[in-house]
Amino acid sequence: MTIQDIKIINIPDYPGVYFFKHGSKILYIGKATSLADRVKSYFVTDVTLSRGPKIVKMLDEATAISWQKTDSVLEALILESQLIKKHSPIYNTREKDDKSYNYVLITEETFPRIFTIRERELLQKGHSFILKNERMKESFGPFPHGTQLREALAIIRKIFPFRDKKAADKNQDRFYQMLGLSPNISSDIAQKEYAKTIRNIILFFQGKKEKILHALEKDMHIYAKKREFEKANDIKKQLFALQHIQDVALIHDDAKQVANQNFRIEAYDVAHLGGASSVGVMTVVIDGELEKNDYRKFILHQPIQGSDTHALREILERRFNHSEWRYPNLIVVDGSVAQKNVAEKFLIKIGSTIPVVALTKDEHHKPKEIRGNKKLAQTFEKEILLANAEAHRFAITFHRNKINKLKK
Repeated sequence: MTIQDIKIINIPDYPGVYFFKHGSKILYIGKATSLADRVKSYFVTDVTLSRGPKIVKMLDEATAISWQKTDSVLEALILESQLIKKHSPIYNTREKDDKSYNYVLITEETFPRIFTIRERELLQKGHSFILKNERMKESFGPFPHGTQLREALAIIRKIFPFRDKKAADKNQDRFYQMLGLSPNISSDIAQKEYAKTIRNIILFFQGKKEKILHALEKDMHIYAKKREFEKANDIKKQLFALQHIQDVALIHDDAKQVANQNFRIEAYDVAHLGGASSVGVMTVVIDGELEKNDYRKFILHQPIQGSDTHALREILERRFNHSEWRYPNLIVVDGSVAQKNVAEKFLIKIGSTIPVVALTKDEHHKPKEIRGNKKLAQTFEKEILLANAEAHRFAITFHRNKINKLKK
C-alpha cells in the first residue's frame, strides 16, 4: 500500500485499534491515540529505519486497512490485546518474540492480587497460564508494551483499588483502606465488596465496560433508596471516572510511539583480561524495554592490544553481516570520541546512516556524558543509559563464564 491509497480512506481522529489486511486475512493489529495519525505514520520515507524490514514487508503485502474506535487509549490497549490473542496475526508474532509479551494475572485467593508478568515466566496448561506456587483466577494478554500496560493498571487502580503483587499489611484497617473499603466493615462484607471490584476489573479487561456501568448505576440507585448517600456518591465517582477515563500518561506514551514506534537501540561493550580472552556483546532496548532474546555474544578473534576500538570494529562487522537481524534506530557505544568515530566510519563504509552516541564515564565508571546527536540523547537518555548498563553487565557475565570454563 502507499500513502495515496490511504488518502481516500476516511480514517477517524479517535483512539482505537487498526488492522492491516491482505484480503480478509489480518496481517497486523495495532492500537493508537489517533487512528488517522498512526496509520499515516506507516507511510513515511524512512519506514525501513523506523519500523524495520518486517513491517515494510507487511506493508507490501497489505491490500486493505480497517479499524475499530474506542472511548479511550486505555480501552484501545486492552482491545488490541484481545484481538492479537484471537487472531494471532503473523506480523505481530514476528515483530516481537512471543515469550517477551506481557500478561496481567489475577490470583485465586480471598483478596486476589493483580500484577503483570512476562510470558516466559509462565507455564501453559491447556488454554490458560499458571504461575509456580500461585493459583490463578484469570489471565489477560498478550500485551506488546509492558510500560504502557503498567500505566494502564495504575489508571484502573485509581478507579477500582486492588492488591498488587507486593501489597501486604498486617494492619486490617490500613489494608481495607488500601482496597477502597471502609475500615469499619466486617471481614465477610469486605470480601464481598472486594469481590465486586475484582469482577469489575475482569469485565473491564474483557471489554465489557457497558456491563460495569449498568451494574454500578443499579447499585448507586439501591444505595440512594436506602439513604446510604456516602456509598452512592462513591459509586457516582466511579461512574464518572469510567465515562471520562484520564489516560494522559498513555496518550503521551502513544504520541511518542507515533514518531518512534518500536524504536530499537543497540548497545555494544567489550570485556577482556589484559587483552586476552576478549569477548563482546550486543544488548537491545525497544521502546524502553530490554529485549533479551535479541542479545548477542561475540568471542573476539582480533587481539585488543590495549584498545577497545579494534574489538568494537570486529563486533560491528560481525553484527552487520546478519541482515536478517533488524537494524537499530540508534547505536550506543561505551567510551568517548574514539569509539564513536570507529562506529561512524564503519557505518559510512557500509552505506548506513544509523546515528551513534557514545557514553563517557567518570573515574568511578559512572555515566558522565552522552556524546552525539543532542536531540536523540535528550529524548532517549533513559533508554541509552539502560542499554549501556545492560551491555556492561552482560559483557562482564559472559567474560567471567568464559574464564571459569577455561579454568576447568
